[in-house]
Amino acid sequence: MNCPYCGSPDSRVVDSRETESKEAIRRRRECMACGQRFTTYEKIEEIPITVVKRDGATELFHPEKLLHGLSRACTKRNVPVERLQGVVTDIERELREESAYQVSSERVGKMALERLQQVDLVAYIRFASVYRQFESVEEFKQELAQLAKEGIR
Repeated sequence: MNCPYCGSPDSRVVDSRETESKEAIRRRRECMACGQRFTTYEKIEEIPITVVKRDGATELFHPEKLLHGLSRACTKRNVPVERLQGVVTDIERELREESAYQVSSERVGKMALERLQQVDLVAYIRFASVYRQFESVEEFKQELAQLAKEGIR
């Protein structure tokens, strides 16, 4: 780590601690050449998750994009944003634990549906209608019949 004041490569660590979010380590350093102190942050570089879309195109997994879709499904429903953020975090954590660095959009959608079913059934139906591309009332009826068959109310 080069000193931002004099450019010297020699510094020593004076103090280390985790950040509040626990996503990085904050290190307070002192330059051995000029004596100035500065702060650095050390963070684990995560391998990005790539999503393969239905048309074969790929894009990076954006948790905020999934959160936006879930939020739209929950419009005018009494579902706290924190709960939806938890769903997104849970999905991303599960993918990382499985080392699934390339995943189909279908898989992400199924994971979201599984969790939404526990959160709010109206939001579940809304999300399913977009995700599964319902084109008729009959498809809605079939989905509702399946939920009733599974004993979900």
